[in-house]
Amino acid sequence: MGTGEVSTDVSPQDGGHAAPPDLPLDFEGFYLGHQEFFHDFAVIHLGGRRVAEEVVHQVFLQILGGWDELLQQGDLEQQTLAVLHRGVSQRLQEDNRPPAFLIAGPIAKNLEAVRNQLEINGAAGGLYEAILGLPTRQFTVIVLRHLLGYPTKRIARYMGLDTRTVDYHGRKGRERLRIQLGLPAPAGRPVKKGAGQ
Repeated sequence: MGTGEVSTDVSPQDGGHAAPPDLPLDFEGFYLGHQEFFHDFAVIHLGGRRVAEEVVHQVFLQILGGWDELLQQGDLEQQTLAVLHRGVSQRLQEDNRPPAFLIAGPIAKNLEAVRNQLEINGAAGGLYEAILGLPTRQFTVIVLRHLLGYPTKRIARYMGLDTRTVDYHGRKGRERLRIQLGLPAPAGRPVKKGAGQ
């Protein structure tokens, strides 16, 4: 699937193709604005561009199939992100393998940098499993910020959230990872007193 097109190819084993539908303009805009993000997200989990494109193609078709209903729900970004997350997770389960960010060369090397960014010191095992165990929003923020290097404003745009909410989910995700990995809070951080206590 190339830039700017959503095809409705039938199954490759059938050898045929269906004619592209007349796409709603708002869906086309959504597709153009989110395809890079969806592909990046899929690649970091699935490893290869080809398999990522297959999954993202199916995800966009699923979104298109429920487009009118998604628009009426009012939380389009969260709903479509959930469809993407499910599509990627299902493919990993079908292939019976861990996400590529654990096993792929450059991404696996980057995992050590992620440990440092998340202030997870030492040889704490299970970081991958702990990241997968995070609630969807925390998981997404951790992956986009620390594995893909997206800035907060970009994450906020893709998730349909305020930048402060993105930062909140990032903090909560880091805290949850520390707790799940049995690690102490970083030394030298003053405990905030006063407002709200």
